[in-house]
Amino acid sequence: MEFMFVAVPVLIAAAVIAMAVKVIRRSLELRSAWSSGLTAEARCLRTYTTTSSRNDSSHTTTTLHHVYEFTPSAAGRPVRFEEENGPATTIEGDFVTVHYTAERPERATAHAPSPVKNAASTIGLLCFFGVMLAFCVFFLVTANDMSSSDFP
Repeated sequence: MEFMFVAVPVLIAAAVIAMAVKVIRRSLELRSAWSSGLTAEARCLRTYTTTSSRNDSSHTTTTLHHVYEFTPSAAGRPVRFEEENGPATTIEGDFVTVHYTAERPERATAHAPSPVKNAASTIGLLCFFGVMLAFCVFFLVTANDMSSSDFP
């Protein structure tokens, strides 16, 4: 039973760290694409939604996805990428401006540059992940103290 008091918080902490790394990586990708100064006209090839619901089915989340294709100025080959949470007004066949880096054009974004919003959301998520991680550490320390103390 004591194993569960260690395993569960460690697994949660590992998942939190993995999510934090993903958030930081995406934030840096967006910042690099916006600051590179490279833009191109991309065509929206497809839009679709995905839904996910919790076990109790009282809360459903819908995510809008867009698939874009563009040809970077340095490369002659077309690049296709998918992006989540784009504007609902963009439909198949629309042309949008994408921002990309010369090194990784497949990591382009069709989101308009908004570094303040990007930084604020990244900091907010990292604070939330920090609280979750602190709780896991607190739980581990408390569980360790409880199991090592001698009760009569």
